[in-house]
Amino acid sequence: MFSHIILGARDLTLLTGFYDKVLSPLGLTRVDEPSDGGPDGAMWVMPGSRWPQFFVQLPFNGLPATWGNGTQVSFAAPSPAAVDAAWQAAIEAGGIDEGKPGLRPSYAPDYYGAYFRDPEGNKICVVHLAALEHLTIRA
Repeated sequence: MFSHIILGARDLTLLTGFYDKVLSPLGLTRVDEPSDGGPDGAMWVMPGSRWPQFFVQLPFNGLPATWGNGTQVSFAAPSPAAVDAAWQAAIEAGGIDEGKPGLRPSYAPDYYGAYFRDPEGNKICVVHLAALEHLTIRA
């Protein structure tokens, strides 16, 4: 559905370390990408895949990054345990709880999700449900 998502960073080192911890339980890996002439950033993908991509990056326009009110980035998880692990990693790395892991049957009978904000205020969801299993990595 998407090719890449970029979240602006004020503190690139902080956000890179945060997402290294949060995305690891989901099977995503940070990869070195040759410079395209744009601002510094970090990129994560599923191993063996080039797309889709998730970035944190200094803004192209040089202005400070801000979070979007009403904006949320959601990641598919391979299991409820991976949702738990990603949420726990987020909280331990300075994220803010926006919804502890658990079933949310009002979304779907098997929707198991968790919500948090990263250290710069971006809202993130991690979710497991059968309809998304083709988007995840099985360990």
